[in-house]
Amino acid sequence: MLVDFHNHYFPPAYLDAVRSGGTSFRVTEDEAGNPVLHSPGDYNVLVPGHRDLDRRVAQLDAEGVDMQVLTFTCPGTSIETSERAVALSRVVNDALAADVRRRPDRFTALGTLPMNAPDAAAEEASRVVDDLGLPGVMLFSNASGVPLADDRFAPVFAALDRSRAVVYIHPTYPVGVEVMERYMLMPMVGFLMDTTLAAASLVYAGVVERHPGITWVLAHLGGAVPYMAERFDRGFEAYPECRERCTIAPSEQMKGFYYDTVNFDPACLRLAIGFAGAGHVLAGSDYPHMIGSLGKMRDSLDHLGLEAGDLASIRGGNARRILGIDR
Repeated sequence: MLVDFHNHYFPPAYLDAVRSGGTSFRVTEDEAGNPVLHSPGDYNVLVPGHRDLDRRVAQLDAEGVDMQVLTFTCPGTSIETSERAVALSRVVNDALAADVRRRPDRFTALGTLPMNAPDAAAEEASRVVDDLGLPGVMLFSNASGVPLADDRFAPVFAALDRSRAVVYIHPTYPVGVEVMERYMLMPMVGFLMDTTLAAASLVYAGVVERHPGITWVLAHLGGAVPYMAERFDRGFEAYPECRERCTIAPSEQMKGFYYDTVNFDPACLRLAIGFAGAGHVLAGSDYPHMIGSLGKMRDSLDHLGLEAGDLASIRGGNARRILGIDR
């Protein structure tokens, strides 16, 4: 069974709400009539696969993908005013839950939170898991420039810990995005570094240790985490401030994270598998973004030469276990 953990979806109800006004996105259309959402340093062309689940299912069937974990995409609702972010997050989460109820054979989903309104985000976190029945949330690597490890988000992580939620960290545009606007350096470089920065700060700040009920997942093979984990340990040993809230070596904590395979280079995949183990790697495609590929997700795994059990775990077994998928 092949489960695609990393892909993106814009519920039609959200698009209707954005089109109605009151958004910080600049909204245009391309020549094919696809909506285009513009934000600093990035834009998303919403092809039919982004917004039409029937079209999506047809593509999944053609590529041999059994299930997907639907998620929103950056910069999410936190680009909006706090009041608007709260309202739009509820629209997205209600739509995701309804779509999962309609097609539980093909989809589960992770909710989104209005992190620029921390108290409301904590309430929404509980609603997403406990009321809507979704297995967790996708957070962005910073909240409008504020690190996720900031103490103002403590109620959010406490709520997610109580609900034993999956927390999937996906990058968003980092501070300093203005130097990355040319050559699309923001999604190609800035994204990966911001995920790495978020993971390291969450570990050093003690957030991961204080919330053992959370299952942590990092997008894009963890950015540079598997490559830099040894350096994080050296910082832990060298700098007293890195031990003020962190008592377990960063690499040991990070080996407990899960990593999606949206880096289709076999050498990089082997590095992550060697670091965290095949039991902590999840298939991902980044479909239907221009930089994503269902085929490369599948083929990059099939050509690694893994043992059958390890391949089955990465293709879907690990995702099914942490998400509670019983089929």
